[in-house]
Amino acid sequence: MEILDEPSISVCLECGGRNIIQDLESGEVVCGGCGLVIAEPTVNTEPEWRAFTKSEYETRSRVGLPPSFSIHDKGLSTMIGPVYKDAGGKMIPQETKLRILRLRRWQTRCIVNSSEDRNLAQAMSELDRLTDRLHVPRAVKEQAAVIYRRALKEGLVRGRSILTMVAASLYAALRVTRTPMTLSEIARVSTIDEKDISRSYRILIRELNLHMPVQRAQLNVPRIASKVEVGEETQRRAIEILGEADRLKITIGKDPMGLAASALYMACIINEENRTQKMMAEAADVTEVTIRNRYTELKRVLDLDRFKPEDERHSP
Repeated sequence: MEILDEPSISVCLECGGRNIIQDLESGEVVCGGCGLVIAEPTVNTEPEWRAFTKSEYETRSRVGLPPSFSIHDKGLSTMIGPVYKDAGGKMIPQETKLRILRLRRWQTRCIVNSSEDRNLAQAMSELDRLTDRLHVPRAVKEQAAVIYRRALKEGLVRGRSILTMVAASLYAALRVTRTPMTLSEIARVSTIDEKDISRSYRILIRELNLHMPVQRAQLNVPRIASKVEVGEETQRRAIEILGEADRLKITIGKDPMGLAASALYMACIINEENRTQKMMAEAADVTEVTIRNRYTELKRVLDLDRFKPEDERHSP
């Protein structure tokens, strides 16, 4: 032990003594009078190696990806990679190379040994394909994988198509996370009919007791606006129109995508941005009749004069 000459803590908090001792073996700082442990040893969580570039950091790091539900084995299994040289940099013999290849083959077979593992391997592969085509965020992908795993555990996948249940799980994850995306968009990139996906989606909600939040039309406005290329001021005007419509409770039972497109069309008229109903319908994946009907309802109930700029509100 060593008595500190100029310790950072000079007085014991328990007895008020000044005999502060640092134990170099344990790293503790203790009081020589009462034995109170004033400070415990700190653990250095940084790596023992140094790296000066990003590529150097990645090559020296010995950790892998965090566990992921979107991988059939959650990314925790050991993989035997192709080895052609030994630790000394010399080429390994052909007999050893063939033995490593056989070990890799059996390792792959052991990972997907049970029927559940094979099911998850096929399902997660399809989920990767769908999320890549739709550019879905990683959080939504993980949520979809959790929903599918729950369905597999409850026996809902048995007797049903794996691809259909994966598409239904993805749509359920989109609804849970309030990500604006329609069932038609999922069916468009999937090989399954929209009606089959909708049927499996209802089964998931009923059997897994999923509580879906109410979709808000305001979340769809930026997505439609980016396709028809309207300004930020028009988008804010459309969100204000939808907020007033929510307050008057005229959005109940209406399709959120159709409402968002109609409010954006109304905002374009107010801000004098020339956009047609056909452009809005194609961007929102709805019909022109829907745009026309929702626009007529909003125009009949709302006072459009309050949404106009200040200098135009009371102009004849």
